[in-house]
Amino acid sequence: MRCTLIFAAPVLFLALAMTGCGPPGSVKEESIEVKPNPAIDQAKHLLNNYAKGQKLGSEVTSFDTIVADVRKTDPPKANVLEKGFAELQKPKVDTKVKAKEILAQLAPRTGGD
Repeated sequence: MRCTLIFAAPVLFLALAMTGCGPPGSVKEESIEVKPNPAIDQAKHLLNNYAKGQKLGSEVTSFDTIVADVRKTDPPKANVLEKGFAELQKPKVDTKVKAKEILAQLAPRTGGD
């Protein structure tokens, strides 16, 4: 009896594996569009993290790319980011304070003349 179970178990497992989880055609395929995060939103996200106390990390290598991408749609904001990112990387800079300053410069202007 024991021998039969030893040989039957792999056959049963193989049979179950071949049948799958349901009848053929029961899987519904769905396409999900993932919109890229605009560069300015990416920059603001990083700056918000720095404003909350996060230290600079390996993401600094992406600063130039972010600035270049922002420059395609909003050159003035790209200039703010370029200068701000450079200042953030200076030694002994207060990252929290500097990030808040940069975010304020990037904020939409409101108010009258």
